[in-house]
Amino acid sequence: MEKRIENIINQFSHLRIGIVGDVMIDKYIWGKVTRISPEAPVPVVSQTSSECRLGGAANVARNILSLKAQPILFSIIGDDYYGDIFCDLLSKEGIKDEGIIKSKERITTVKTRIIAGSQQLLRVDNEIEYPLSNELEQKLLNLIKPYLQSKSINALIFEDYDKGVITTKLIQELVKLCNENNIPILVDPKKRNFHFYKNVTLFKPNFKEVTEALNLNIEKTDIIGLKKVAEKLHEDYNIKIVMITLSENGIFISNNGNFYHVPAVKRDIADVSGAGDTVVSIAALSLAINLTIKQIAYICNTAGGIVCEKVGVVPIDVESLLSECLFIPED
Repeated sequence: MEKRIENIINQFSHLRIGIVGDVMIDKYIWGKVTRISPEAPVPVVSQTSSECRLGGAANVARNILSLKAQPILFSIIGDDYYGDIFCDLLSKEGIKDEGIIKSKERITTVKTRIIAGSQQLLRVDNEIEYPLSNELEQKLLNLIKPYLQSKSINALIFEDYDKGVITTKLIQELVKLCNENNIPILVDPKKRNFHFYKNVTLFKPNFKEVTEALNLNIEKTDIIGLKKVAEKLHEDYNIKIVMITLSENGIFISNNGNFYHVPAVKRDIADVSGAGDTVVSIAALSLAINLTIKQIAYICNTAGGIVCEKVGVVPIDVESLLSECLFIPED
């Protein structure tokens, strides 16, 4: 028996997904390389256009919205020029800012990419990475807790970029509340907090993140090795589902002794930025409607590949997903 992707997307439209984590602005400067600078051996880019887009955890919100569901985004940004731009971008996308706190203690993270043709030449990051103060941490906790206590969201995503918004206390308290209220918890981890994510529903590191965090030396193609990695995460961290993204090698997923490897479809890759955001967004929605792990991996693998064909950080295009993913296999 197969499920039609249209029916799944229709079920997504009834869901509200909470996203907590590091938000940012992805700024793009496009231009043409006209010559080499006389000042240094670097290309001179003649700018033709520029654009600011929602990035980080905010790109997960964009993906949730593209998939017809409602995102509730929780984060702290700077009370600054780019903070205002960030809120304007949310408004233009149709995403509410009810979970966004502005603070003079922080700055709004901006990643500026300079691109000539389809080639990224340089990225400049303006950010701070130290953790939230105790006061801001508690303020964010107090903002999120009522959504979990009232069960007004169907899943919670931790979107961690190591920029300081997600703290150990935040993880522990929110995970405890979610588990008490039967709300699925999904994690897209980074290095700093990797070992603090325990008792979660789905843990989604990429291959580099998991091998570095656990100090492993295995190949992406070593499926038995990946199975052992997943077993360690299940046992040591009490994680229900482990999903490891393998870029050009697809996705590995495991739970309760069952595991699957879904190979990637060969594509013309333009930019891998944001693919993880798309994958965790679809995983959250799929868990909320009780799809199987094989179905989750299949849809995530297809969607992640689609966004990699686009330059820059972009959310999944549902029409492309519908055309490429007509039926979802049952176990």
